[in-house]
Amino acid sequence: MTELAVALLVLAGAGFALVAAIGVWRLPDAMMRMHASSKAGTLGGSLLFIAVALGLGDLSAGVRAIAGIAFLLLTAPVASHLIGRATYLLGVPRHPSQTRDDLEGRYDLAARICRPPEDRSR
Repeated sequence: MTELAVALLVLAGAGFALVAAIGVWRLPDAMMRMHASSKAGTLGGSLLFIAVALGLGDLSAGVRAIAGIAFLLLTAPVASHLIGRATYLLGVPRHPSQTRDDLEGRYDLAARICRPPEDRSR
């Protein structure tokens, strides 16, 4: 039964990693690529860590898997945010389908200050 669970986790993890790789390859701009790599890549890596820990069946492997998953969950969102912010501030062109820009006119690049959005409820 353990072998079946490990096989399913490996297939699911590899599937999510494949989806992340295809997303990075096929998506049209940096923001969309960043989204694909951070979300699907983190889930795929986490599933693979769980599969290895379950397959080895050792307490130290489980602790290492938990540490690896924690590392992925703590670093992937931060890296994704920083990459997205850098592409926005550098003016990297976006895909025409991205029509909404919540930071337009709010970010002062020289002072590195982002003004809060206007309160439109009044």
